Amino acid sequence: MSPFQSWFSNIMNFKSDSSPEAGQSAHDPVAPNEVQYPSESLKSESEDTIVHISYDPLNPPPHPGANWTRFICISDTHSSTFNIPHGDVLLHSGDLSKMGREDQIKITVEWLRAQPHPVKIIIAGNHDLPLHQEWYKSAYRMFHGTKKESCSRIRSLVDSKLNRKHGLVYLQDESHTFQAKEGGRTWSIYGSPWQPYYGGWAFNYMPGDEADALVSKIPEVDILLTHGPPHMLLDEALSGGHVGCSSLSTHLSRMAKPPRLHVFGHIHEGHGALMHSWSPSDSEPSAGRHPSRSTITVNAANYPMGPKARLPNNTSVPCGGLGFQPVIVDFLDVTEA
Repeated sequence: MSPFQSWFSNIMNFKSDSSPEAGQSAHDPVAPNEVQYPSESLKSESEDTIVHISYDPLNPPPHPGANWTRFICISDTHSSTFNIPHGDVLLHSGDLSKMGREDQIKITVEWLRAQPHPVKIIIAGNHDLPLHQEWYKSAYRMFHGTKKESCSRIRSLVDSKLNRKHGLVYLQDESHTFQAKEGGRTWSIYGSPWQPYYGGWAFNYMPGDEADALVSKIPEVDILLTHGPPHMLLDEALSGGHVGCSSLSTHLSRMAKPPRLHVFGHIHEGHGALMHSWSPSDSEPSAGRHPSRSTITVNAANYPMGPKARLPNNTSVPCGGLGFQPVIVDFLDVTEA
């Protein structure tokens, strides 16, 4: 195991090199009722979109009404489970597991399947190793030693008739359409598990031609799920560099109708949301641009990393806790021309 893999394994197990100060208890996560959650939200000028980034998890913002659709955005849960706000659609942008083990993915799938959201859509991430089947056949020893997982068994965990019966759909480089409520509008979505190369994990691609070829497959849809972020959008890593994919940001900027919502994770410390307007400077000029070229951009990573992963009293922020909460996105159900 490489130093990076060893370090990330420690992070995934809540291990820390620091010690508690005198008089403090060990670094146990704190309960939601022991933390003050500031309110942080965004609202579009047209008032047809509301985004809640930080809120009281015991009293989340109320659903705005029958003519709205509420999306709950999560990512990078790494086999952790926690309370998720109610909504119409639950979106998970990958890293379902810690290290792609069958038992780890099973925990997440059973947790998601039990959620009451009528529609639940998930993708894989770089930690969900066996779901990148061709790569895993030659790379599994680097991560799993001699204990090779069954790619077909793990694929059947995330993509099954039982899951679909419970509204849970797995996407891997494919599109899907759905209605969040009977008689409601039809939404289109595309899911992609890929991200730029780092450490030789699953679903990595090299910049340049390989990146361009992969992201060029992404069609114009209402909602886009990718595991990795676009360049310069909620993609700043602990190193201070922006590590998102420039090919992805360029591809989206050239669309006549970019996605209304783009959810990703991967860079945990970039958790947050913003309303990004695609300006002409984002790409080469193109004819026939849609007058509304903005995207609700969400880094939904829930597993705490970086400076926000510890509270001032040196206790751990739990998965989905303060600074890493599920992001709530409310859209007024307006069918675009």
